[in-house]
Amino acid sequence: MKTSDLSTSADTTITPSISPGRRVWLRFRQSRRGYWSLIIFSVLFVISMGSELISNDRPLVAHYNGQFLFPIAKNYSETAFGGDFDSPADYLDPFIRDQFSKNGNWAIYPLNHYRYDTLNYFAPAPNPAPPTRDNWLGTDDRGRDVFARLLYGFRVSILFGFALTITGVFLGVLTGAIQGYFAGRTDLLFQRFMEIWGSMPELYLLIIFASIFEPSISLLLLLLSLFGWMGLSDYVRADFLRNRHLDYVQAARALGLSNWQIIWRHVLPNSLTPVVTFLPFRMSAAILALTSLDFLGLGVPPSTPSLGELLAQGKNNLDAWWIAMSTFAVLTITLLLLTNIGDALRNSLDVRRKA
Repeated sequence: MKTSDLSTSADTTITPSISPGRRVWLRFRQSRRGYWSLIIFSVLFVISMGSELISNDRPLVAHYNGQFLFPIAKNYSETAFGGDFDSPADYLDPFIRDQFSKNGNWAIYPLNHYRYDTLNYFAPAPNPAPPTRDNWLGTDDRGRDVFARLLYGFRVSILFGFALTITGVFLGVLTGAIQGYFAGRTDLLFQRFMEIWGSMPELYLLIIFASIFEPSISLLLLLLSLFGWMGLSDYVRADFLRNRHLDYVQAARALGLSNWQIIWRHVLPNSLTPVVTFLPFRMSAAILALTSLDFLGLGVPPSTPSLGELLAQGKNNLDAWWIAMSTFAVLTITLLLLTNIGDALRNSLDVRRKA
């Protein structure tokens, strides 16, 4: 045997096989922007999920008169700390803070001492007040901490985007699979229905329902889900139309598998490329939709922290630059991270790229 043959056989033996999933992950990691965007976005999302532990007007734990108290999880009246009223204690009140500094008492507050709906009655300047040591990003026109509203509003936007994306993906995959696999008259009827349904004025419907029903996140999610599935449905339909006549589908039919078994086990796993690529961009569209509707006053209830509501305040208070600038920065960074993740996902699913 020649030396070249030995080296070739050795190389063939040593080189490990890479699974398709790992190959996609290695391609994804080749995109440094997408990889680090995913890490940064994940960290920001985890931080926002613990917003109550980072920004709150209640202490995390307190020690008062020999007892350990947990105000963040339980309501205590003012009388429990030597006050005169049975109303819930205001832990930002100088009297309550002074009680925690006497006789060995203490309290551990979060990093930011304000919740999204906490009013700062002790701000040194009229509202909206500029950034200070107490209010890192200033206050809005009602005296609420901008940093707290951004933190909680970011969480609301991301969770809403996740919910709307999951709903849109489920409906889009279901309708696209039915159209593409059965084709013929089924596809024709679905296409005519989508043309009629897509021509309905979505914004007008939102205005009408907002005037009839009380605004809520669930109502907004329902209305946007009625229209958000059509974009993905077209891509899934095209993949199913291409795959339905391939040999492995014909072989599955010959083995006696039902249509739904073929769709679920064979065609759908080979048609997930547009679905996975669609996810980050659908998230971006959902966050933009929520922000736009909140900016117009058609979104979540006024008491809910919202990026769109902060943008509206920035428009109404142009001299309070810290409101619009900080909200714009959060929104831009979020959408930029999602766009980078989407681009990296699209490239990682390209079989022509090497890992």
